[in-house]
Amino acid sequence: MWEKEEIKKIFKRVEEYKEWMIELQKELTQIPAIAPENNGEGEYEKAKFLKETLFKWGLEIKEYNAIDERVKSKVRPNLLTFYSGKQKDRKIWIITHLDVVPAGNENLWETPPFIPVIKNGKIYGRGTEDNQQEMVASLFALKVIKDLNLIPSYSVFLLFVSDEETGSNYGIKYILEKFNLFDKEDIIIIPDAGSEKGDTIEIAEKGIIWLKFKIIGFQIHASVPHKGVNAHKIGARLITYLSENFEEKFNKKDVLFDPPYTTFEPTKKEGNIININTIPGEDIFYFDCRYLPSYNFSEIIDYLKEIINHWQERYKVKIDLEIVHHEEAAPKTKEDAPSVKILKKAIKDVLNQNPKLIGIGGGTVAAILRRKGFQPVVWGKNCGMAHQPNEYSLIENMVDSAKVYAYLFGFDFKDF
Repeated sequence: MWEKEEIKKIFKRVEEYKEWMIELQKELTQIPAIAPENNGEGEYEKAKFLKETLFKWGLEIKEYNAIDERVKSKVRPNLLTFYSGKQKDRKIWIITHLDVVPAGNENLWETPPFIPVIKNGKIYGRGTEDNQQEMVASLFALKVIKDLNLIPSYSVFLLFVSDEETGSNYGIKYILEKFNLFDKEDIIIIPDAGSEKGDTIEIAEKGIIWLKFKIIGFQIHASVPHKGVNAHKIGARLITYLSENFEEKFNKKDVLFDPPYTTFEPTKKEGNIININTIPGEDIFYFDCRYLPSYNFSEIIDYLKEIINHWQERYKVKIDLEIVHHEEAAPKTKEDAPSVKILKKAIKDVLNQNPKLIGIGGGTVAAILRRKGFQPVVWGKNCGMAHQPNEYSLIENMVDSAKVYAYLFGFDFKDF
């Protein structure tokens, strides 16, 4: 543990760096890091700027770039910076992601999404809370320790990954496949979900399935609908049927999660025809499923195939089902894992909160690490603005998070 005087110095220095933290947030927000799946050029420019910043700060840097021919740079960057502790072979990790989601409908934004605006103690802009707030907080927590010439108990590793928003194949999955960076005893914190008071610690995540439904009917002039098969009408019926019946079929509850049940929601809809006076012969839509760990992937898919077979026979259409993305529900982090204990104490001591353990429906890189046998925790002090129009980061939250990270860098296992 840090000494009391060291803690005072740490917290004082964090407050002194607040304006600097805001400036770094502003710089990062102006560099869109959007995946090619969402018509972006990836994270290269953002990582380049971050790498230059780390170099100026005198921090060591390693790069683990994944090849991706779809982007101009041809690579999806993953950056690592680290600072040696008293026990060099013991590690504390904080993992944040470089990429952001697209702005969406910019008409819903009160300020330009990639031009940061400071107002009422908030930083507005896409990516400010997801995930730049905690990225900046972790960076300045480490910078404060370094600038005060303090040596943490364990070596501190900050990892900045790509592709978190679109599957992590070029991010944490690539790293786990190609490199042996982590040990089973490592403390791993993923600050990518949380609560306004910072009083929750996520130890479990639902499984995720993204599904594409393609209805193939028969296109015809709208004046003679009886001669065609309206794929749009049948698709709308199927969307309604699944929305009303899926959650009744998969109706188990687990109070660790909010909501405590499996969800199955229609989301994206592709265009079919451009004119009004034609019966569409094709209709494409998507569902997002977040399922409890008590279910498995195959039973959900088998149920959907059964429904599809029945609808094909009933409506004389062809229905193609494509699994766009799947993340199996991972084993939960143990409630008495060192990462849980350390984070609990830091939250209690710094924020005066008694955190509760929860599960979430959102996917983070924690689930990927859990499947490999690691014991990560997910935490953050945030307002839940991820992926929304007018996304913002509360400056107070960024400062508080930096204090929590800097504080726990002083912990040793023997303290628990």
